[in-house]
Amino acid sequence: MLSFILRRLLIIIPMALLVITLTWALIRLAPGTFYSSEKKLPPAIEENIKRKYGLDQPIGWQYLYMLGNITCRTKGADEKTTNGLQFNVGAYTFKCLDFGDSLKYQGQSVNEIIRRHLPYSATIGILAYLLALVIGLTAGIIAALKQNSMWDYGSMALAMLGLSVPNFVFGPILVLFFALGLYLFPPARWGGVGAIVLPVITLSAIYAAYIARLTRAGMLEVMRSDYIRTARAKGLDEKTVLLRHAIRGGLIPVISFTGPALAALLAGTVVVERVFAIPGLGNIFIQSVLNRDEPLTLGIVAFLSILIMVFNLIVDISYGFLDPRIRYE
Repeated sequence: MLSFILRRLLIIIPMALLVITLTWALIRLAPGTFYSSEKKLPPAIEENIKRKYGLDQPIGWQYLYMLGNITCRTKGADEKTTNGLQFNVGAYTFKCLDFGDSLKYQGQSVNEIIRRHLPYSATIGILAYLLALVIGLTAGIIAALKQNSMWDYGSMALAMLGLSVPNFVFGPILVLFFALGLYLFPPARWGGVGAIVLPVITLSAIYAAYIARLTRAGMLEVMRSDYIRTARAKGLDEKTVLLRHAIRGGLIPVISFTGPALAALLAGTVVVERVFAIPGLGNIFIQSVLNRDEPLTLGIVAFLSILIMVFNLIVDISYGFLDPRIRYE
């Protein structure tokens, strides 16, 4: 397993660079610049801005400069070394994953902005996924065990409803009913436990629906497998068959879904953060794209891509614990 993990970790580096390169190319292909405005700048000022940020260089040099920022390079003693990963080798200080300063938020580095806004998205994302797991697993297991019953039809109907109603519709409905109607929770903004209830419910709805459907499908397939019939033939009661054998195999589709879903939740969900005015990472990402803030956009995209690959690696490792038939060669 160790060699498998090392191979996957090595793959993360070129894949992250590929994602960053594609993102950088798309930013450069889009019209406009971060200093564009309704009133055109004087040519002299525009030239000074281009010279300051290296935009007067050929496109190839601009790309290499961007890669040099996010890969390891030496830093002088008089330069700031407060962002990114740092390590010392003799008299040299090497700096990695430093995306520089934001072009719109003057004096603020990209790494600092991500660190400042990530806790909001992470808090809501983790709580939402835990709630989705509880609801989705319960509904999916009951639907599979009571196939073609009212429990099955009812839970799957609710799951289809959760998949059909988008967040930007479900969120305002919750606000109208629970915040502006019953005055139980604040309608927006961050602050206190009550402020996260509606965003968590809104965000968990679609994930609970996906998990319920995946759990039902996985459990139905496992309950009809040969080793479940063998366990029953040996005289094991239905509870033991379910808890010791069926659930481990039935949860594999849910585990596969968990990797990218949890990474996306931790990085921020734009719609929910917009609806409830939460200063999370998704909200900042949209602002960076609208502002053409290239370092901030690249930093968030790199963070999200690495997060997805790391979570997918954890998911692949967990397969071996859930299903003994899976081997890592």
